[in-house]
Amino acid sequence: MEEKDLGTSSTGINPTVAGLLCYLVGFVTGIIFLIIEKENKFVRFHATQSVLTFGFLFVLHVVLPLIPFLGWLLVWPAHIVTLVVWILLMVKAFKGEYYKLPIVGDIAEQKV
Repeated sequence: MEEKDLGTSSTGINPTVAGLLCYLVGFVTGIIFLIIEKENKFVRFHATQSVLTFGFLFVLHVVLPLIPFLGWLLVWPAHIVTLVVWILLMVKAFKGEYYKLPIVGDIAEQKV
């Protein structure tokens, strides 16, 4: 497997590790990397995608339990989807891939 040239990060962290860290604590680390990373588009893309994705999922996890019956049924599947997406995005970022989620990935790409 050939190594991709993702440039350097203004944080001093390897860009693939920084990309993974953007997802580590959801939108919180995404916001942190949006603030501290000024140059690397790969890291900024993953930070933006993290903020949008996990910001939405956070709101979903707050709202679902408030919906009687149907919301309660959907809480656990939402947790499973969140876990799978979280792991997938961290692995893809660590591999150096610009993995775009539907809708959110396009928005993140435009913002970078």
